[in-house]
Amino acid sequence: MENIKAYIESGILELYVLGDLSPEEKLQVEEMAAKHTAVKAEIDQIEQSLEFYAEEYAIEPTEAVRGKVLNGLLVNLGDDRTFTKPRKHSDEEVFENETDNVLPLQVRQNKFYKYAFAACLTLLLMTVYGMVNLYSKLQESTTQLTVMQLDKEKIANQVNVMDTQLDMYRDTSYRILRLKGMAKAPHSAMTLAWSPATKKVVVDMHSMKLPVHDKQHQYQLWALVGGKPVSMGVFDMNADTAKSVKEMKLTAAADAFAVTLEPMGGSINPTLEQMVVMGVAK
Repeated sequence: MENIKAYIESGILELYVLGDLSPEEKLQVEEMAAKHTAVKAEIDQIEQSLEFYAEEYAIEPTEAVRGKVLNGLLVNLGDDRTFTKPRKHSDEEVFENETDNVLPLQVRQNKFYKYAFAACLTLLLMTVYGMVNLYSKLQESTTQLTVMQLDKEKIANQVNVMDTQLDMYRDTSYRILRLKGMAKAPHSAMTLAWSPATKKVVVDMHSMKLPVHDKQHQYQLWALVGGKPVSMGVFDMNADTAKSVKEMKLTAAADAFAVTLEPMGGSINPTLEQMVVMGVAK
């Protein structure tokens, strides 16, 4: 049922009524209408709405416009014609003009039909104009709905990030650790939150101060567990800093945390010469 509702709200039925679909798309809509009464009812409703719109905004043509239309459409349906026929004289044929008594057909033109035709033509033009405007408005509405949907998803993501941050501050099991710059980058700094109870490690991306790296490298977070480095995952300064926080791999124990600059995808063991920040887990 949700799929049928989404299909109806997609705008394809309006384009079908306006005749702005390819033959394949038109056949698809007709098959859907045959299978689902809701689709058929929606098509009927759109057609009625267009008819009501045309009647509501129909404009009576002025006398000048009506006269121009009629003068261009009306033709002279009858005229007088003369015919010639040959007359024979003894040895040769001599053609002489003779006027037959042919009466021209008298056509009585009914003004009512002329005006009715002109009115129908004008109404047709106004209907086409109204349908073009309606189609334009439908396109604008579709664009606005798409923008609103993207904004909704963006807001939802921001809310999820804020919920994660609030959970960190509410949960007293989290430890806030400040990692300080090493010899390679003495002015660097990074903050992370670690909960031994939940094993979660969350990096604060907004407050991070690390050198920007190239596209062939990534930063890798390490946890020192029992004197051995354990990879907690990689992150990018270019892409991940657009987020507020980034969750890394889980760990229940850690003596310290450090960050090194490694090739894209990370390394099995940390490159100690490329260590930028480090902090003890208290």
